[in-house]
Amino acid sequence: MRIEGDAFVKDLIRELRISIIATLSLAVILCGIYPLIVWVIAQGLFPAKANGSLVARDGIIIGSALLSQGFTDPKYFHPRPSAAGDGYDAIRSGGSNLGPTSKTLIDTVRKRVEEYRKENNLTPDALVPADAVTTSASGLDPHISVKNALLQAPRVAKTRGLSEEIVLKEIKNHMEGRNFGILGEPRVNVLLLNLALDRRP
Repeated sequence: MRIEGDAFVKDLIRELRISIIATLSLAVILCGIYPLIVWVIAQGLFPAKANGSLVARDGIIIGSALLSQGFTDPKYFHPRPSAAGDGYDAIRSGGSNLGPTSKTLIDTVRKRVEEYRKENNLTPDALVPADAVTTSASGLDPHISVKNALLQAPRVAKTRGLSEEIVLKEIKNHMEGRNFGILGEPRVNVLLLNLALDRRP
């Protein structure tokens, strides 16, 4: 019995040693070496994207091309509504979690439709793009649909004192196609479009 007990303790110690060595080895590989390799490759091949696709103006970082901002001035194109925190809060990304039968959601969307028509001088029966009045799953989608941008163009042009042709040209220049040619819809990055308009004399 003593021999069997000693063998059991030795087996237990051996198994513990193997487990500890395996855990430490995987920790070093997966928490140290692997992230370092990925970081080096990313910094070498596409540093701008690896560092957050940051956007700078006059040498000052003003945002990311991947995150929406709450533009409200009439001279700017407005992004999708946001339910992230108090709105466009990058550390509290998320949707409203309201379902399609929610009275709160229905009332909120109805109010946004009225406000959108009013601020863009549309007729009371004008169709409003869904992305203009509903939040994305993250609340931080930096894009709007092309239709949404086209409906905002006259307001932006008038407020800036530009011709609509110039604003429409900027929209066209900043259109992004479907991912891989088939996924999603053509869209416009709001931050990049607004910055392009700001650069115009």
